[in-house]
Amino acid sequence: MGIVIFDGLAYGMLLFLIGVGLSITMGLMNFVNLAHGAFAMVGGYVAALAMSHLQVPFALSLLLAFLAAAVVGALLEFVFFRRLYRSHPLDHVLLSIGIVFVFVAGATYIFGPTMQPFTPPESLRGQVSLLGMEVGAYRLFLIVVGFAVLAALLLLINKTRYGAMVRAAVDNQRVAAGLGVRVDRLFFLTFSFGCGLAGLGGALGLGMLGLDPSFALKYMIYFLIVVCVGGAGTIVGPFVAAVLVGIVDVGGKYYMPELGAFLIYVFMVVVLLVRPHGLIPKKGLV
Repeated sequence: MGIVIFDGLAYGMLLFLIGVGLSITMGLMNFVNLAHGAFAMVGGYVAALAMSHLQVPFALSLLLAFLAAAVVGALLEFVFFRRLYRSHPLDHVLLSIGIVFVFVAGATYIFGPTMQPFTPPESLRGQVSLLGMEVGAYRLFLIVVGFAVLAALLLLINKTRYGAMVRAAVDNQRVAAGLGVRVDRLFFLTFSFGCGLAGLGGALGLGMLGLDPSFALKYMIYFLIVVCVGGAGTIVGPFVAAVLVGIVDVGGKYYMPELGAFLIYVFMVVVLLVRPHGLIPKKGLV
């Protein structure tokens, strides 16, 4: 049981790292961005190629993955997304799902349909002892990174001027603009940052989720479940939801493999019936 919870927690950390950026952008911009997984895929491919072809160290490849996804997100926000912020949500869905298919086709054409190879650094291989259990070193690393990112985001949102502007814009964009906040620039920076987090999650997911051109479609529903169940526009909400989803998914596949991912959807339906606005509704991005 302990191993199942540990593995579920590690899986949940990946879902949180990728999904939290989507939660922030949805809460700030009310933009339904189904292309968020594509930015995770960008980060994953950049990290995989940097390590395998350029012999870049693992830590530096994670930074490159963050920066590459943030830059791609910034370009798409400037060229496409900002033109549709005030459009109908169906327009958001059509644009973003179209971008997903473009990324999938492009990755298949350039890299082929196969899984990208990944070898973790020697320090993250094998097993380590933790609380009387033998657990995967890489999974333990994912959990540590997940908690570190959560703490950093909470400090950024609650203790910095940028975080105060984001919280103000989440609460009321018109009032924030009246107080001198440049909401359009804030949207741009926040969208790019959220895409960078997705890229970081995609790179970290190489050792657990794997990476192929179908990644953005394969895991899209999981990112959306994390945001919807946790509460769009919050940070703690997606974290709690990701942990629960990870444990339920891993536990279900371990104890009842014949059900596959069915338990995840049951869990989602039950939570949304009880808490239709998510586990932690939006209250200033906490």
